[in-house]
Amino acid sequence: MKTILRLLRPHQYLKNGFVWVGFLFSPVHDLRTALATLWVFLAFCAAASCVYTVNDIFDRETDRQHPTKCRRPIASGAISLPQGWGIAAVLAAVAFALSSVVGWKAPALIALYLAINLAYSRGLKHVVILDVFIISAGFMLRILAGTTGVGIAPSNWLLLTGLMLTLFLGFAKRRAELLALETAGKTDKASVRRVLDDYSPVVLDQLTGISAACSILSYGIYSVSADTVRAHGTDALIYTLPFVVYGMFRYLFLLHHRAAGNDTARDLLRDPHLIATGLGWLAVTAVVLR
Repeated sequence: MKTILRLLRPHQYLKNGFVWVGFLFSPVHDLRTALATLWVFLAFCAAASCVYTVNDIFDRETDRQHPTKCRRPIASGAISLPQGWGIAAVLAAVAFALSSVVGWKAPALIALYLAINLAYSRGLKHVVILDVFIISAGFMLRILAGTTGVGIAPSNWLLLTGLMLTLFLGFAKRRAELLALETAGKTDKASVRRVLDDYSPVVLDQLTGISAACSILSYGIYSVSADTVRAHGTDALIYTLPFVVYGMFRYLFLLHHRAAGNDTARDLLRDPHLIATGLGWLAVTAVVLR
């Protein structure tokens, strides 16, 4: 069971919190919508674990050459290929079963999520820039599943914020991988990830900076937009912006000075500053939107 849990990577379920964005910023918080969002959240947990399992199957040979990834269950042989495929099939079935409870849109978005991640695993992860956009698309599908999938109309500004934030995290991950290579004194980027041959520190620093700035700006505009004020009956959401700014700056600091960025979920769960910032943002948002 411990080996299977390592394969499923449950700590990564934190990323599925994007499913709750629609409910959090919805003007109506009824029990039916909350339960529907919970079903979608659990469905994405199963779908994400399915994706991780399939990725590990396809990447097993490369992972065996990596100093840490070689210990992954499939790369190490702790879980065989037939077992891996069986686990992935069960997880996909669970994801569709859970999401179908709330209608047809959520399973359709789950199917699209699995399809783009399969395409990513089979080759698109080697296409510079597009690789990060596909990662971002997975997060956007989570937001859409938690909005249109359960009957909540999404805000365009909120969708833009989600897009820019997830692009920021994706480019930050690529930058972290380059920094890890620099620290280890390695020059063979392809041994870690082939697409890194097409990235450079300067380009990634520009892309992360642009994405961070756009994330902050789009969230700030969303918080004071006329539609937001009308929907929630308050213009006080702007007071949550300092938490967003500090969180972005803290993450950039961790990326360049604490070797963070490779595992966003683990970084968020381990850094006390990010934990306090996240809890502070959530508390102030809940008070403002109560």
